[in-house]
Amino acid sequence: MTRVRRGYTARKRRTKIRLFASTFIGAHSRLTRTTTQQKMRALVSSHRDRGRQKRDFRSLWITRINAVIRENKVFYNYSRLIPNLYKKQLLLNRKILAQISISNKNCLYMISNKIIK
Repeated sequence: MTRVRRGYTARKRRTKIRLFASTFIGAHSRLTRTTTQQKMRALVSSHRDRGRQKRDFRSLWITRINAVIRENKVFYNYSRLIPNLYKKQLLLNRKILAQISISNKNCLYMISNKIIK
């Protein structure tokens, strides 16, 4: 039986992993076994943190909207504003409301006054 030469396939696989881990520090970028472990760990973390990032941004937008609304004292808080937005069928999402509250507070005041009437 002839000898199987596996150098090409194995080297290709290892270089692919090394390219992924090239920015890692120390043995995590040099040793094959630790690079594969770190690659798996990095991919798990990135998958987990994509969902986490969405939650963090949503809470940031809610905090910004609430701060501006409490400043104005029209609705006193965020939890009264959002249901009334839906009742009046003003379909603005939280991201847009947060951008409006930062850039143009008067516009948010106009929206809240529109809800009151």
